Amino acid sequence: MPSWRESADDLASQCDNPFGDVWLLEMDGFRIVGRTTVQEQAPPWGWTAEERSEPALYLNTSVTDPAVRHLGPGTLMAWWAVDRAAREGRAWVRRDCLWPDLVRYYETQGFTLFHEVERTKYRLYMLGRRAERIDGLADRFRAGTPSRPGAGR
Repeated sequence: MPSWRESADDLASQCDNPFGDVWLLEMDGFRIVGRTTVQEQAPPWGWTAEERSEPALYLNTSVTDPAVRHLGPGTLMAWWAVDRAAREGRAWVRRDCLWPDLVRYYETQGFTLFHEVERTKYRLYMLGRRAERIDGLADRFRAGTPSRPGAGR
């Protein structure tokens, strides 16, 4: 899939996002292996008024280090958001993306494709997942391979 490498300055500038917070995923206490932006509201496009009125967290610009892909940092960030949303009493975690391959990847994390919308010159895929508590989340990743919530219980 296309890389964010050419967009590093844009990603860094999003740390000053007044509508959300940028979260970093560290490995070994010093190496950043992922980042995502968490907002409390979805953008006004792509979701119905009823969907926007439901309490949700909205993820965007999630990026991970491909050198640690085998550890599942993107899945860890997504499941962290699902767990956090549930702990905050929210019903959903929503996100969008530009590429069908990314839709398939997010579906492996439990997200469902809800809408496809044209936005400026892009087609956006709008996905969501019900919030739920994911007990033992950190333990799922210590072995180096994430397991789906509910798997092996």
